[in-house]
Amino acid sequence: MGTYRLYYLDDAGRIGLAEWFEATDDDDAVEQAQHLKNGARKCEVWRGDCLVATLGTEELGPRVSLGGPGHGTDPEAIHP
Repeated sequence: MGTYRLYYLDDAGRIGLAEWFEATDDDDAVEQAQHLKNGARKCEVWRGDCLVATLGTEELGPRVSLGGPGHGTDPEAIHP
């Protein structure tokens, strides 16, 4: 189990609310976040300093790391 944060973002991309929750892994965290976001326009799921996913009204964003090697996805692979 790990601790994750769900940030609810406003239209300007600023955090409006935050919620902490426990999940078994990143996939479980994203699944839980999809239920927790309850119609919010945009949310981000974080594990420590790693952005796990961005949830919008219809799609999930790529996994991006702010923590250095071994975390998340290489940004060049996302936006060649």
